[in-house]
Amino acid sequence: MKNVIGEAAGEIWRYLSNNGDASFTALKKSIKRNPNELYLALGWLSREGKIEIEPKGKNDIKLHLNE
Repeated sequence: MKNVIGEAAGEIWRYLSNNGDASFTALKKSIKRNPNELYLALGWLSREGKIEIEPKGKNDIKLHLNE
């Protein structure tokens, strides 16, 4: 499972690097993975200080890279 999460984290990082800030909704549409894998990968990236996560409305989050 660790490999799956690491691969998803890499996909998220590349997506944000190429496209800039994004909502989780947009990320989920672009990266065709199980949402649970995406959430785990976001936690990993956040813990490593690679991304910032902010609330966006009631049901979404905004993601951006720390560069």
